[in-house]
Amino acid sequence: MPEVVGEAPGLRLEAVFSTVLMVIIVMGVTGSGKTTVGRRLAESLEWRFHDADDFHPVANKAKMHAGIPLTDEDRWPWLRALRAVIQQALDDNVGAVMTCSALKRAYRDVLAGGLSQVRYVHLTGDPSVLAARLAGRSGHFMNPALLDSQIATLEAPADAIEVDVALTPDQQVAVIRQALAL
Repeated sequence: MPEVVGEAPGLRLEAVFSTVLMVIIVMGVTGSGKTTVGRRLAESLEWRFHDADDFHPVANKAKMHAGIPLTDEDRWPWLRALRAVIQQALDDNVGAVMTCSALKRAYRDVLAGGLSQVRYVHLTGDPSVLAARLAGRSGHFMNPALLDSQIATLEAPADAIEVDVALTPDQQVAVIRQALAL
């Protein structure tokens, strides 16, 4: 039953509070804008934000900076740490947005296997657009040379909301919110 927040003769105001409990994983290859879109989405929803890049160990970041693709063995501990963050948000009964490449189905299974409250948003775009973005980016540990490797590794999820990176970040957020009825 809605909470009564005010009454006047012939008028009763009720507040209806959302009970949505969800973790949205914004995924895609390097240069797709995951952090920008994910952060804006989290801000617009007033949800927690987690960038998976912040959870990489130093050794993983050094490999990527050197242009060396990570192996599955490099990724498993990182993915398990991310799963714990997702589970904590759900245990805390709060919405969250996480950005993560989540390139393979096996990685997504570690992140969210068995969790019905997790939704994927896949940022997609023309490789030339992504390469141009990477060429203009500075201060990030990810070597732009890894774009082709990530595209080759990507196993696009059939159940994700696909969003074109040609849209502005605010347009992407609007598309995501509409698709998830948020």
